[in-house]
Amino acid sequence: MQETQSEYQDFRIPVPQEFENIFTHFYFAENTSAYPVTKTLLPSYQTLFLFCFGEQAAISTREGLVIEVNKCLLFGPVRKSFEYTLPSQTSILVANFKDDAFFRFFGKLAPQHYPAADPDKVLKENCFTNLWHQLIEIDSPEDRVNHILEFCHPYLRHQDSTGLLLSNLDDNFLNPIKVVAEQTQQTERNIQRKQKEQFGYSLKEIHRYKRFLNAIKMIEEKTGEQERIKWFTIIDECGYYDQSQLIHDFKHYLNIPPAQYLKLQQHICNPKSD
Repeated sequence: MQETQSEYQDFRIPVPQEFENIFTHFYFAENTSAYPVTKTLLPSYQTLFLFCFGEQAAISTREGLVIEVNKCLLFGPVRKSFEYTLPSQTSILVANFKDDAFFRFFGKLAPQHYPAADPDKVLKENCFTNLWHQLIEIDSPEDRVNHILEFCHPYLRHQDSTGLLLSNLDDNFLNPIKVVAEQTQQTERNIQRKQKEQFGYSLKEIHRYKRFLNAIKMIEEKTGEQERIKWFTIIDECGYYDQSQLIHDFKHYLNIPPAQYLKLQQHICNPKSD
């Protein structure tokens, strides 16, 4: 029998302009095969809101913790890669909160000190379970996204001036906390507290993550062009002290060394024909 479509599909769904400072995008994945499918989600430093349709999906951390997803789940900011498993005939729809948007939506800390949370318990209302029951009746992922966005309107708070400045910080500033403190006439300690409270991570953490993303981008570009990777060039241009610091970041975020990641990239970008 000829297969008319892939048994596993996933794609991003953009959000309208008015929601671009709340969500970066929505992510949809569906397993229509007869067997469970396991995928790896890379770190994003975003807080995620996941809806599951079908059988219970599962999230597995590298520490061996397995979290089952029944209807909906909040977790993040995602600091390290982890695996998720979709059973047969199951799909997920994931909202990716941008910057301090989780705080603006729920009015409280992102779930950084625990792996996951039931959104109804975070908001102390039963509205998300009710929302899930509404979404299950909608067929199109895009229509489900539109329904979620309409649901969001009453809960969204305006971004305060400090959060706006922190969201738009220029990475070239040597001391961005000091810059924001001077602009808002607050202490640096207070700005650091607000950053951690509203965003779920410190500027030091996100700076390290962005440095790692730059290294990944350079590796992918060179691999795509079939050029030899010059590790010391990457170390120098991305601002690493030495090779051991780069290796440490690969193990921290992806749980593999740079050489293994490079082999995976070469296999994906330049597969050998049989």
